[in-house]
Amino acid sequence: MAKKVVATLKREGGISYAKVIRAVKSEKTGSYTFKEEMVPTPMVQETLKK
Repeated sequence: MAKKVVATLKREGGISYAKVIRAVKSEKTGSYTFKEEMVPTPMVQETLKK
């Protein structure tokens, strides 16, 4: 199923996407969790600045 999703994201004339994975520290336990987002390639730097 993942192959189908990747194939639809890479069609010609479409926007290219990047997967951004960030480690977020929990305030309660102090452990880290990972948040994944699909972001248009030109907006990757803006997303990482948040």
